[in-house]
Amino acid sequence: MSRIGKQPVTLPSGVTVTVGSDNVLTVKGPKGELKQQIDRDIKVEIGEGIVSFSRPTDQIRHRALHGLYRALAANLVKGVTEGYKKNLELVGVGFKASNQGNLLDLSLGYSHNIVFEVPKELKVSTAQEKGQNPTITLEGTDKQLIGQVAAKLRSLRKPEPYKGKGVKYAGEVLRRKAGKAAGK
Repeated sequence: MSRIGKQPVTLPSGVTVTVGSDNVLTVKGPKGELKQQIDRDIKVEIGEGIVSFSRPTDQIRHRALHGLYRALAANLVKGVTEGYKKNLELVGVGFKASNQGNLLDLSLGYSHNIVFEVPKELKVSTAQEKGQNPTITLEGTDKQLIGQVAAKLRSLRKPEPYKGKGVKYAGEVLRRKAGKAAGK
């Protein structure tokens, strides 16, 4: 039995879960509504304050999907109650970030600024404090979307291994390399 899959998802007060006829799990809460398509083999049971998942057989595919959909449902429940937040840092001389609404204007050392449009489901904010690296904060209810947008922003200029310049996640530990040794 899947260790994750057999654990029920507890529903906080104010959260409702429904499963449609087309096997779409809908979670409504104080911060909004999220939907997730569930595989037709995985059965969803909604009880008193809990949601549990079961699988028909012990096939590898069913075992994998069992834990996956339980974890996705837990992420949906957490998203509509607390929400998710991801911080990115811009490390480098002259690197800047500013936003107007959901348009993010990034200066990352290229010959031109990069204008990035953040999806309307997310809230973006930028901060620049003296002595600190510029930061970008993404907030929203959908964990997958926040992770995808953060990864896309990071890919615009990945941190390099010598000085660590680039866009990195806050708290990310980078593997650093020694520079070239001095000549004789």
